[in-house]
Amino acid sequence: MEHKVLGYFAQRPGATQRDLAQHSGRDKAQVTRLVQGLREKGLIDARPDEADRRSTRLYLTATGEATYADMQRHGELLAAQALSGLSDDERRQLGGLLARVQANLLRE
Repeated sequence: MEHKVLGYFAQRPGATQRDLAQHSGRDKAQVTRLVQGLREKGLIDARPDEADRRSTRLYLTATGEATYADMQRHGELLAAQALSGLSDDERRQLGGLLARVQANLLRE
């Protein structure tokens, strides 16, 4: 889950914990624990909102950016290895099937 949180703030610098909770569907306590853990590791920095000092904006630190980039590269290598030997048609079929599986799991 930490990778997803890093990715969220990499794509949305300055977002808030509330933004993350709404986006992820996770409860506020879980998001707070995740963010606090990443702050303790020096991967996320919190800054007061210039317009509303009661609000805190979150950003990746330089270490957080480097860590996220490393995770992305590792993920790309793993995906290439997993899909090695599949034709373009097989990859499309696999993508479609996985999308259906995901839709089944997301149904309430």
